[in-house]
This record gives sequence, C-alpha cells and structure tokens, in this order.
Amino acid sequence: MKFYFHPEAEAEFDRAVEYYEQCQSGLGLEFAEEVYATIARIIQYPDAWSALSKNSRRCLVSRFPYGVIYQIKSHLLRIIAVTHLNRRPGYWKEKLEQTKSLRRIR
Repeated sequence: MKFYFHPEAEAEFDRAVEYYEQCQSGLGLEFAEEVYATIARIIQYPDAWSALSKNSRRCLVSRFPYGVIYQIKSHLLRIIAVTHLNRRPGYWKEKLEQTKSLRRIR
C-alpha cells in the first residue's frame, strides 16, 4: 500500500522533526523514524487502530506524544495529521472540511 501526506500534515511533521532536533541533536531523526514505523504498522494493520470518525483513524507514535491520523481510500493511505496528543484535539477535522470545500469549488 502506498501512502502520502496531506500538505499540512507534512508541514506539521517537518516542524516536529525540527523541534526535536533543536532539543537534542539526533532526536529529530529518531522522531521521524518512529513516525515512519507507525506508518508501517498502519499499512500492515490498517483497521487495527482507534476510529475517530467514519473514515478516519489514529495510531499512536511510540516514544513521543504524537498520533498519526489517517484514512484509507482505494488501497491508498492518506496521512491527515501528525498531531501532538496534548494540543488542540480535533483540529484536523477542520482540514478535512476545507479539503472537501475545495473539491466542491473545482
């Protein structure tokens, strides 16, 4: 199964990597590795993780207070958010609504 990041999810992932790298050299890379390991678990067991809505699920990242919010559509894994678990819960739903609105306009 292939995967891709929603552009905002990719930006928040990059910001988190930079933040951890500033905290300690090499920690950003460790965070990135854990996120990619989480994505690999999702690909292996796409329905195993907590449902957040009809189409969205969340898998927790090991060692870091983050979760990967995703959707599976036509055998394609869409990463909606790489979210800090203690900040603004549910903010990612706004991104989905904005994306749906843009599709309707086009």
